Amino acid sequence: MRVVAGSMTTRCLLGVAIVAWIVVSARSTAAQAGQQQTVSGSVYSVEQATRGQQVYQSECASCHGEKLEGGLGPMLEGDAFLSVWNGRSLAELVDKIQSTMPFQAPGTLTREQSVDIAAYILQAGGFPAGQSALTDAALAQVTFPATAAAPVAEAGEGPALVPTANLAQLMRAITFPNANILFNVQIKDPATDTPAAPVPFDYVKWGATVYPGWQAIDQAALGLIESTPLFLVPGRRCENGRPAPVDRADWKQYTEALVAVARDAYRASQSRDMDAVSGMSDRLNDACANCHKVYRDGAAEGSGLAGARCQ
Repeated sequence: MRVVAGSMTTRCLLGVAIVAWIVVSARSTAAQAGQQQTVSGSVYSVEQATRGQQVYQSECASCHGEKLEGGLGPMLEGDAFLSVWNGRSLAELVDKIQSTMPFQAPGTLTREQSVDIAAYILQAGGFPAGQSALTDAALAQVTFPATAAAPVAEAGEGPALVPTANLAQLMRAITFPNANILFNVQIKDPATDTPAAPVPFDYVKWGATVYPGWQAIDQAALGLIESTPLFLVPGRRCENGRPAPVDRADWKQYTEALVAVARDAYRASQSRDMDAVSGMSDRLNDACANCHKVYRDGAAEGSGLAGARCQ
């Protein structure tokens, strides 16, 4: 009887252990399924990428190139592509493909086609394939590799530039109009912006018909990203004739803050979501106002920067 009892006890303990192992294993598997991973983790299948290539060639290649090298549209491989999608999820890429592509007929691709195209882009970019196809449910958990953003160039770095415009002229020519294009998304949906050619002809008004809607938003954000580092060019003068404070730490900080918000605005614009871009308005306003209150409107009391005013 003792032997039987002992055997039953052993079997019971073994059964409990197996059940516990199953529970722990299931939890571990579930946790792994929800974990973030990068596109380097074999997240798509070869068969899926092949389907995506077929759709790409018929719907995308005319703008983005036969080998994703770019053309009328941006390149979809290499460092330039990865820098745009740095640290972002595949869900964002697929959303952009589905909602904005192909350019002449946005929204005509199915979700499955958009996911397949993303798989082909990964394959073309040299990211390894796996055994399972990429699923819509997994997109948000898979990201592109995140790398540190390139800092704004220090004064004196890069090609030598000789400033012609004073700081106020530079801002009025580039910063002010591009910022206003972004601010305007709060009150006007770019998707409804379809201006007609003016009669009588006007070059400025005609120009607005060439790249209207969301393209104008993209370009405004890119304009800020590319032009803001010009604030740091040595020899730049303020409107009042004083040298622009290109060597001051806070001036560099304000410059970097504007570049950062412009980059985020560009990313938001890729979603073609009016609310996403409108949501950048406060940050954009703060990035401008924080600098203006010190260097344009006069230093705040007690800041010790009264002599740094730059109009």
